[in-house]
Amino acid sequence: MASTDEWKVPPSAQPNPGDHEYDLDRALSSIVTLRARVPADAFTAETLGTERDGHAVVIREDGLVVTVGYLVTEADEVWLTTGDGRVVPGHVVAFDYATGFGLVQALGRLGLPPLPLGDPRGLEVGERVVVGGAGGRTRSVSARVVARQEFAGYWEYLLDEAIFTAPAHPHWGGTALIGPAGDLIGIGSLQLQHGAPGGRVLPLNMIVPIDLLTPILDDMVRLGRAARPPRPWLGLFAAEDEDDRILVTGLAGDGPAKRAGLRAGDAILAVASEAVSDLAGFFRSIWALGEAGVEVPLTLEREGDRFEVTVTSGDRQRFLKAARLH
Repeated sequence: MASTDEWKVPPSAQPNPGDHEYDLDRALSSIVTLRARVPADAFTAETLGTERDGHAVVIREDGLVVTVGYLVTEADEVWLTTGDGRVVPGHVVAFDYATGFGLVQALGRLGLPPLPLGDPRGLEVGERVVVGGAGGRTRSVSARVVARQEFAGYWEYLLDEAIFTAPAHPHWGGTALIGPAGDLIGIGSLQLQHGAPGGRVLPLNMIVPIDLLTPILDDMVRLGRAARPPRPWLGLFAAEDEDDRILVTGLAGDGPAKRAGLRAGDAILAVASEAVSDLAGFFRSIWALGEAGVEVPLTLEREGDRFEVTVTSGDRQRFLKAARLH
């Protein structure tokens, strides 16, 4: 993600306090800039970079902040900057791959009001929301909810129902989705391009709903991860093709798929002899086999040949550097 230092949202897209029944400026003051440094030999360094920059939201009086997990995965340094320019170090508490959330504990006093966690389940398409960035109104976007639907990410990630908003925030990672009641109802994860009528391309933000964090928050703080069995992970990047096949587009480091001999360009036709034709179904078929470590039988097609390969799945988190203790 590009630096969040020298940019502003166009005035026409900025939120207007008069359009909201809550104290907009107070809510936006809960958002801080987050900068993270990751060691060059980290598992995610090649794909996500070693310098990561985005936003985080204060959710507790003691300075606990929530952000999108890819910003802090394997980070050995984290710095939080408040709207008035104060810089405070942070410690990565946890990141959860199933949901996409990351938690950081400020190691100094932030002195900012926590943004209460809301319930996005009643949020309707068309409702006005604010996608808030660190720095107040000039770094925030007045938006509308344009969709609520399933989202499958090529990196073995799936949300049953993500929130999509437009216009898109230009620096979306870790932004706060603030609902009509002035509470936190989601965390910004991605910018996507959506085909609109007339051949136009409409940029959207994909938001992770905050109600996915609520039931695992205490466990993440206490244990450093959600208290659920880890899903089986293959360590591949995948996409759907126009022939309803799953194509391997890349491999994650020396992960299970690479060790089993999979290659970029392989087509995955079935999991445990059950045909798969879309990413969501592919991921669910793998996860239905059991916990991390389970054997995953795949039917592949490579250069016209069809054959079977069994991948011994892994726990993704075991491939990552643990957060450094402070």
